[in-house]
Amino acid sequence: MMKKLIALFFAVFVATAAQAQEAPDAMVQRVTEDVLDIIRKDKDIQSGDTRKVIDLVEKKVLPNFNFTHMTALALGREWRKASPQQQTQLTDEFRTLLVRTYSNALTSYKNQKVVYKPLKMAATDTDVLVRTEILQPGSKPVQLDYSLEKQGADWKVYDVVVAGISLVSNYRDQFNQEVRNGGIDGLIASIATKNKSQDNGPAKSEKK
Repeated sequence: MMKKLIALFFAVFVATAAQAQEAPDAMVQRVTEDVLDIIRKDKDIQSGDTRKVIDLVEKKVLPNFNFTHMTALALGREWRKASPQQQTQLTDEFRTLLVRTYSNALTSYKNQKVVYKPLKMAATDTDVLVRTEILQPGSKPVQLDYSLEKQGADWKVYDVVVAGISLVSNYRDQFNQEVRNGGIDGLIASIATKNKSQDNGPAKSEKK
């Protein structure tokens, strides 16, 4: 009897936890609104404090991304030719590149409104597209969509599609050309150089 009660309790507990899991569209909306709310209230970020923006992205955005999958997609078939160490280096450098790109985009935020479209998914889906739209006064809306995959109990973003253009696909031709010219190590060095130039360039602004 005790074993049956324990089994019943466990089943109810798991079912309750599953129901409480955050839906992919709810996660995207929560993270987006949290980030934008911080930007609206932080005058340092509004004035272009890159370090604070990067810190915000690191804490709020990055935990919801699968950078290994993103890097593999961006590299295409060349990914399988890279050693485990090279794959780790590529992922780390690509992650840094995307953080800088995302951070620069946030510094240009001017109270645009984000509209979240209804999510179309079945209960058994493990790969979904969350669609949003950025409303800009005086300009056409920009479609901003997120491709997410389920990992365990969580949803992770593995691609971002801006106005119909996939972020990871946009890098693929560039990365493949770098591999043809200098191999995997050449690509790693090229991305690392870009990251360093962004760190030292005029876009980096910090309060002193």
